[in-house]
Amino acid sequence: MARSDAGVPADTASADDAGLIVDVAVIGAGPAGLSAALNLVRARRTVLLVDANRPRNAATLQSHGFLTRDGVSPLELRKLGRAEVEGYPEATVVQAVVDEVAPDGARWRVHGAWRGTEVTASARAVVVATGLREEFPALPMLRAFYGTSVHSCVECDGYEKAGEPLAFVCETPDVVDRALFLAAWSDDLIVYTNGAPTLDDAGRGRLAAAGVRVDEREVADLEGDQTGMTGVRLVDGHVEPRTGGFVRPTWHVDTGWLHAQVERDADGLLVVDGVGRTAVPGIYAVGDVTPPGPEQLIVAAGHGARTASAVHRDLVGGLTDVRDAVQ
Repeated sequence: MARSDAGVPADTASADDAGLIVDVAVIGAGPAGLSAALNLVRARRTVLLVDANRPRNAATLQSHGFLTRDGVSPLELRKLGRAEVEGYPEATVVQAVVDEVAPDGARWRVHGAWRGTEVTASARAVVVATGLREEFPALPMLRAFYGTSVHSCVECDGYEKAGEPLAFVCETPDVVDRALFLAAWSDDLIVYTNGAPTLDDAGRGRLAAAGVRVDEREVADLEGDQTGMTGVRLVDGHVEPRTGGFVRPTWHVDTGWLHAQVERDADGLLVVDGVGRTAVPGIYAVGDVTPPGPEQLIVAAGHGARTASAVHRDLVGGLTDVRDAVQ
């Protein structure tokens, strides 16, 4: 039997009129959520893992930098992780889109649905690991090359593009720092701001000093064929040969279902302490949904393990009542 507090039997995951009764509900089954769930069940906590199966990196063919899994498909990595969690009797894994997490007495009510089937649970704690939604520059063919010729994570995919003539499409104010970082992988890099007024003279000077070319004209589209990307076409018709590139998305936090007064930063990310606690007792967050945003898969997994330890310790010590946490 799982335990709730030291030496005290917990509510085992069970179905009744209120749905599942568990120690912890983990919302999201990317590396952060899977790692949190795995470490929680190994602490003999009953866990509901809810997965909408809409990973942000679904288009990516390979993930990199994950020890023992370098080059594996991100979908395969999720599949392996989910199977490991499901192997524990303390785990209940369901596919659903969560539409509500709200205080319910001294616990949290979790509700979701998938293809007409509802999921309801009562949990002492909730770990939010839902990640982010990407929005790309409006280039018609970008999605066709995303995940193969074009990527968003330099740390994840820069090695495979090293030494190639690359494009970096970025419309945000952090263009200079991101471009200089990318330039470590290629000495033939062109930054495209797509007409966005994001550069000043100081920024242009920094890029020029690093040998990075800048084109501030509007981009019409990316060009290529079945073999991959071949160039960048500007609105004026000019086509610059490029074999690949990186794009800077804007990221959005979709957590309107979280009915708790959780502090958010200027980008809407959930503010947490060093181990994933929000300021609301019983609500934790981990992975891309927390500052600074997107991170490598192995980093997210590590954060998930660390947060699981904090959740377990807090449950042992007893959580503060959450009844005043409604927005």
